[in-house]
Amino acid sequence: MASPMRIRAAAKDGVTEVRVLMAHVMETGQRKDSSGALIPAHFITELSARHNDKLVLSAQFGPSVSTNPYLAFKFNGGAKGDKLAVTWVDNKGDTRSDEVQIA
Repeated sequence: MASPMRIRAAAKDGVTEVRVLMAHVMETGQRKDSSGALIPAHFITELSARHNDKLVLSAQFGPSVSTNPYLAFKFNGGAKGDKLAVTWVDNKGDTRSDEVQIA
């Protein structure tokens, strides 16, 4: 399983700003190793963020996203102490979900 995501969420004036750093190789499937064999594709395909179990972001990624992707977004609502959960799924079926409290 992948390393935990680094998630920061802060609410101010009714808007919550979220920053997420995901640890993932994001391999395109087009590079070759030292012996000339293709390295299999391995990348995040879907990502979702939920504030108190309400979907606030749904995204689809592809092989062109860089290693260890960084994502920042804002949504209306959210208060200090509320729960924010971020989940991703990759093309090999691996999944990772982490949550934080909004600061």
